[in-house]
This record gives sequence, structure tokens and C-alpha cells, in this order.
Amino acid sequence: MPKVDSIKLDTHKSLSYRFVTRLVRILAFVLFRPITSGIENIPATGAVLIAPVHRSNVDFAFSVFVSKRKIFFMAKDSLFKIKPIGTFLLHLGAFPVNRDSADRDSMAASELVLQQGQALILFPEGTRKEGPVIEPLRDGAMFIASRTNSVVVPVGIGGSDKAMKPGAKFPRPARIKIVVGKAITPPTAEGRVSRSAISAKTAELQKALQDVYDQSLKD
Repeated sequence: MPKVDSIKLDTHKSLSYRFVTRLVRILAFVLFRPITSGIENIPATGAVLIAPVHRSNVDFAFSVFVSKRKIFFMAKDSLFKIKPIGTFLLHLGAFPVNRDSADRDSMAASELVLQQGQALILFPEGTRKEGPVIEPLRDGAMFIASRTNSVVVPVGIGGSDKAMKPGAKFPRPARIKIVVGKAITPPTAEGRVSRSAISAKTAELQKALQDVYDQSLKD
């Protein structure tokens, strides 16, 4: 596992990246027939924290549908020890993080990606959840946004819980609807951003995430 400050991102869309994302796109179209709306809400440049609903292990794969940008996400470092999987993830924009280490390591890695002006997927609910209700979020996403001056974009992914249920080894065909909400500005202050300001923005993100998730669940 590399140190957090040693993570180096390949920000270019290499031939291997294009091949892997094209493959993911084709497979997703065949299995899920995804419908997207609101993709214009993701800035074409600059640091952006993409905050999707998390109901399935395949949620990260739908990142190729929300923006033409190269999007990064963290994955368990143990996956990179399996060469075929590790190589695939690297080409898809993943970088390794030790999920068993302190949360601050994951947050530091996220900050590093955003400080380089990149797009990062971060599930604000933390772990995978169940059901249609977005429960109160932790302040992690907005805390990182405040430290990196990144906008936060809520994304609803409807149907992914049916595409790959908890415990399933393989996905199954299901209709997926992806709704991208409007970007939320990070909490700012002349000095240090207060905890109350971060919490207020977190509540705003929770409401926005609920709105886009509700839309993604509609037929």
C-alpha cells in the first residue's frame, strides 16, 4: 500500500483507459440500459466531488455515464494484489486505499485527488445502504469539499440495488436511471470553516441527494 502522499494519478485518458471504459459502457448498456439526466451539472474542469447514492457494489461503474471527464475513485488495496482486477481498476481510474486504516488516510487521499483539480467519486453515505431514504450523512464529504474548494454534485442511481443485491456474486439485468443534481458550493469562511457551517452544508447535501434519488426511482 503506497503512502497517501505518494499517490500519483494518470490524468490522461490512455488507450487502456478508453478501452476499459468502452467495455464497461457496452456491458452496462446490455445489462442495465441506463437512462441519464442532468449530466450538464458536472463541471467540465476543476475539482468536483461526485456524491452518488450507494445501494450496490456496481454503483461506481455508472461513473462513465455521468461525465466525459476521467473520474477517480478509491478501492480497497487488497483488490490491487489480484493482478487482473488491479490492472482493470487502475485503468478505470481507481487508486488503492487501505480501508482498514484510520478514516483520515482515506480523507487525505481524497483531498490529494481534488487538490489536483480532478473529479472524484465519494459515497457520502459511507457504506452501502438499503431502502429509499437517505439517512443523515456524516460531515466527511463536505469537510473535504471545504478543504479543497470543491463543488459537490449529488447523483441518484435508481435500480442498482436490483442489478446487484447484497451478497450476489454477479450482476443481473435491471433498468438503471441516473439523475445528476445541481452542484452544491462548499462551505467557506475567511478563516477556518466552522463545524456548524459544514454540518449545514451536509444537511443541504442530504436533501439534494434525497431529491435526485427520488427522481431516479420514478418510472
